[in-house]
Amino acid sequence: MPTGSTAPQFALLLESLTQPAALLELATFAGCLALAWLVCRLLRGAAKQPPSILFGRGIVDGVLFPVLALLLAFAARHLLFGSLPPGVFLLVLPILTSLVAIRLTVRVLRAAFPQSQFTRVIERSVSWLAWVGVVLWITGLLPLILEELDAIHWKVGAAQISVRNIIEGTLSAAIVLMLVLWVSAALEARLLKGAGDNLSVRKMAANATRTLLLVVGLILALSAAGIDLTALGVLGGAIGVGIGLGMQKLAANYVSGFVILAERSVRIGDMVKVDGFEGRITDINTRYTLIRALNGRESIVPNEMMVTQRVENSSLADPMVVVSTIVQVAYGTDLDALRPRLAEAVGAVPRVLSQPAPSVQLSNFAADGLELTVNFWIADPHAGQGNVKSDVNLALLRALQEMGVEIPFPQRVLRRVAG
Repeated sequence: MPTGSTAPQFALLLESLTQPAALLELATFAGCLALAWLVCRLLRGAAKQPPSILFGRGIVDGVLFPVLALLLAFAARHLLFGSLPPGVFLLVLPILTSLVAIRLTVRVLRAAFPQSQFTRVIERSVSWLAWVGVVLWITGLLPLILEELDAIHWKVGAAQISVRNIIEGTLSAAIVLMLVLWVSAALEARLLKGAGDNLSVRKMAANATRTLLLVVGLILALSAAGIDLTALGVLGGAIGVGIGLGMQKLAANYVSGFVILAERSVRIGDMVKVDGFEGRITDINTRYTLIRALNGRESIVPNEMMVTQRVENSSLADPMVVVSTIVQVAYGTDLDALRPRLAEAVGAVPRVLSQPAPSVQLSNFAADGLELTVNFWIADPHAGQGNVKSDVNLALLRALQEMGVEIPFPQRVLRRVAG
């Protein structure tokens, strides 16, 4: 049956491609592509811009170019070649439609979920489905397949559902979700653009906006799929029971994430220490906080832990932190002359603040010598403390060597007992 039905249509397509009008159609389509490129070029501007959903990395790899080309080609087909048999436009219109679907899915998913590993899988699946649909449409098999799928139906309650309804509803839901993700990604980029001290507040607003739009998009997608929304009442009750029993931690992490962002107890860029892990906060998500240590290691800390446990924040009220180091000198050393010289040597080290000034204190009468504790302040703990402490120790060593001060070695006295 399919072969007999599609053979005349495919033969008509081949015959129309050999007609002289096909050259005119081809030239018109080339003009549509050139006009679409020119409009995208004017809208994007001459300056180099970061990748976006509309324009992509260049001009032709975004969503706007195939959309404009499709609209121009569709208008040219009906305005200029309405009375002629379809030829080139019968091929290019479904191809451009497929390209729009692929570009929209790829660009929106990459903007909404840049770190997701499933993005490439979804991209390939959408590409295969789109190009298979193009082939079925061109060959004339798609209407026949849809009729066969419509014939496969069953009754659910008072409604009658077919396989075709499920497929069309799924595609409609996917389109709605793509548009919602596009809007949420655009709003998030606008909210986070140029954020300074209020980065955490903008991050909270972006997360709340994305969550709200996803909920609205899910409702619209379910409506587009033909699902009765009155049934969501029972589903919502089941989800509430699930949250109360098995999803307590997950719900607590999400609530804690909004509490952290709202209270600003910790902010992006703060140096914190949580559960023995110390580093700089690089991102605060709705479920977890990402902390990066100075050695490059990253820790994913659930937001509930950031609320319920003690968090040491070195940057909340003042980014300045004090660093200490210890040095011993021999007994009999003139400390009144040595202490100002050591403080001056420490103050000359880069990154050491002049106010508060470094201090040298006699902290202990050790077994081998006088123990001096050197305290100094830095304003950039995120740049590391071990490196500046090493520079301070080297400055102390040079100062002691210049003054001829002895650094004592451990001393032990051995007594011989007559036997």
